Amino acid sequence: MCALQQPRQTWRFSPGQVLLLYYVLAILLGGLLLRLPLASSGEPLTFLDAIFTATSAQCVTGLVVVDTGSRLSWFGQLVVLLLIQTGGLGITTFSVYLLSYLGGGMSLRGRQQIEQTLLPQPYASVQELVGKIFLLTIVIEGIGAALLAIRLVPQLGLVQGLWSALFHSVSAFCNAGFSLFPDSLVGFHDDPLVNLTIMGLITAGGIGFLVLQELFGLTRRRQPRHRLSLHTRLVLVTSCALTLGGALLLALLEIPGELRTMGAADGFWMVLFQSVTARTAGFNTIDLNLLEVPTLVLIMFLMFIGASPGSCGGGIKTTSFALIFAILHNRLKGERHTNIFRRTVPDELTTRALTLVLLSVIVCGAAIFLLLTVQVHGLPATQSRNALLDYAFETVSAFATVGLSLGVTGELLPLGKMIIIGLMFVGRVGILTLAFAFVRRAGKRQIRYAEEQVMIG
Repeated sequence: MCALQQPRQTWRFSPGQVLLLYYVLAILLGGLLLRLPLASSGEPLTFLDAIFTATSAQCVTGLVVVDTGSRLSWFGQLVVLLLIQTGGLGITTFSVYLLSYLGGGMSLRGRQQIEQTLLPQPYASVQELVGKIFLLTIVIEGIGAALLAIRLVPQLGLVQGLWSALFHSVSAFCNAGFSLFPDSLVGFHDDPLVNLTIMGLITAGGIGFLVLQELFGLTRRRQPRHRLSLHTRLVLVTSCALTLGGALLLALLEIPGELRTMGAADGFWMVLFQSVTARTAGFNTIDLNLLEVPTLVLIMFLMFIGASPGSCGGGIKTTSFALIFAILHNRLKGERHTNIFRRTVPDELTTRALTLVLLSVIVCGAAIFLLLTVQVHGLPATQSRNALLDYAFETVSAFATVGLSLGVTGELLPLGKMIIIGLMFVGRVGILTLAFAFVRRAGKRQIRYAEEQVMIG
């Protein structure tokens, strides 16, 4: 009599879990490499500092506990650069590529999850998408490195100048904010070539690969009236409004502050650069501690919004921010649906945008509370209140993978560093990706009970 044979169970990761695994393994590998004596120019990094640096690079954040240019050797800087490049391209290339071959192909559910978290519209060939993104990245970063080399080679010499130009070009395009200079780009605050090149790279990397591809595709089409997709139009309009509006508000807020000590040209570059870099890049051309408190709050707001979907940047994304405004506008007019540019956005997308923003606010609020509890609990009340802005700024910067700081990163206690590491990781892979990885979603059968009113407002 034969025993009943139990069906074999094959362990299969969901697409969201593979994305998380990809980033976790890359961070661990990068941390181990940075821990090597070869990676440091002096005493080797501690394990926690190595993991912090690897997470910041892989999650293209830019927060540092050790100076990249002086503390790391050429090998260590190369590890950071590779982590930045794979991290910047990871969500839309390496992870999608791995998912497409996982278990012999991507399931329908897996493809839907990828499209919902990464892509604004379905794409016929994953391989074609990966190839175009790689080519586009190499071209843009190459152009950026060549332009930066014009300024850096005469200043630093041929080898160091070329290396620094390549490093900063990749860091800017991937919206990482890592710099080989101890004061970031403060030394180039009045240099038009460096400012324009870095801002151009940040913008190109922040609007998303599919938007870039669609814009470049217009130049190859013969139809002059070809309509851009709703996603591309929403990204371009929102990005321009945030950049120009942010620069204008920065200028108005700093008229009684730092702008008084600057000439017209220096002030122009300062406000424009900070408006661009606050959207997840992390470079700075001025000591942020010199700015007014309202200016820092505005920068936090820009950081929280971040870049666009399918890009190297973080934040809640420009499209989510635009959808929130569209929802409010349409509901106040009495419209049941969300209409933008003579198109109606599906209710599922608006619900997802509201969920994303609400979860982001909750995560940032909880992280600020934990960070303050760890870092300033027990200190005199005056010091604790003064630290509130510093650690709130640090929290939003980490969650939005920006990298701007008011100088408290190096003062973080071990538990504080772990909180920031977690924030950078969550901010990069995305809250919705985490939800897809660990939360079991409801199927087609939806339960609806009897309605009952509650008072609001």
